Amino acid sequence: MAKYGSKAKSEVRKAVKKTKKGTQKSGKGGTAKSRKQAIAIGLSKARKKGAKVPKKKKKSSKKS
Repeated sequence: MAKYGSKAKSEVRKAVKKTKKGTQKSGKGGTAKSRKQAIAIGLSKARKKGAKVPKKKKKSSKKS
């Protein structure tokens, strides 16, 4: 079974294209600098639109 849906893939593709073009916004109005940022932005947008995307991994804190 596929991890990501086709809608998620298209959102990521759009975000990466915008990043290469230099028009992808990130955070507080800055531009996305890296490919990883572009992918994260694309997946986030896909999640908001209800596309098939796995949940974010939560950081587990170690208790000592």
